[in-house]
Amino acid sequence: MSGDSKGNKETKKNDVRFARFFFKIFIFDIIYFEKISKQQSVVIMFFWVAMVGFLWVRASLYSDVKIIPSPKMVINALGALYMEGLVKEFAISMGLCFKSTLYALVISLVLAYLSPMPFIRPLAQGISKFRYLPMIGITFYLTQAGIQGRSLQIAILSMFVTVYFITSLMSMIADIPIEEYDLARTMGCSRWEMLWKVVIKGRMDYVVEILRQNLAITWMMFVTVEVLVYSAGGVGIWLKNSERFGAHDKIFAIQILIFGLGALIDLGLAKLKPALFPYSQTVKSL
Repeated sequence: MSGDSKGNKETKKNDVRFARFFFKIFIFDIIYFEKISKQQSVVIMFFWVAMVGFLWVRASLYSDVKIIPSPKMVINALGALYMEGLVKEFAISMGLCFKSTLYALVISLVLAYLSPMPFIRPLAQGISKFRYLPMIGITFYLTQAGIQGRSLQIAILSMFVTVYFITSLMSMIADIPIEEYDLARTMGCSRWEMLWKVVIKGRMDYVVEILRQNLAITWMMFVTVEVLVYSAGGVGIWLKNSERFGAHDKIFAIQILIFGLGALIDLGLAKLKPALFPYSQTVKSL
């Protein structure tokens, strides 16, 4: 009997070890804030990618109205779009995004860095509140002012993104600890030197993170702007035309390209920040 009891205890211990192993390897410590290895993170990512792919294939096979194309149809659509000149249209859209982001960033940085001045602060705070203003009304008045085509697209998108940039930048400045300003005063810095060392130079890593986050807003909205201003072209026009004619395979193909390219840009900026600022104290990029 004693031998049987020992054997049972060993079996139970082995079962517990296997359960822990299974939980560790396959369930990946789903408890909150649990740290996992890089290999586990990669496996989790591939698991969810495979799950999305499986659901996509299943939906394309069993969809009664066939609004969800199969992966093969999307691949064929990508080839057709390439032959029709999609690369050129993507270049036009990327130019719109990057020009608008550049203009918005420069305007926002100037206003945000000057916002500690009492005379400029109400202007910067007022522009920040324009994020509650609909885009359609702005388009009408810009058109009446004689701005057309590509310039109108850039003006709309720049104005739209500026309000989010300046809000984030002013929050960044407001969150600077007072101790950093006191240290600069102790070192004999003038007001303009404090602006340069504490606000501009000392928070450049935060600006890169704010750029990364707000570039996603630009990337999300450029299709809407291109549809509003139809004459200037861009991939948004192709997406709208595909929707109009019910070309679901082309809709999926263009959406996947937009998402994939945006994710690559986001990943590049996330990797750029630690390379430029290895001692940054900002929150880790998601």
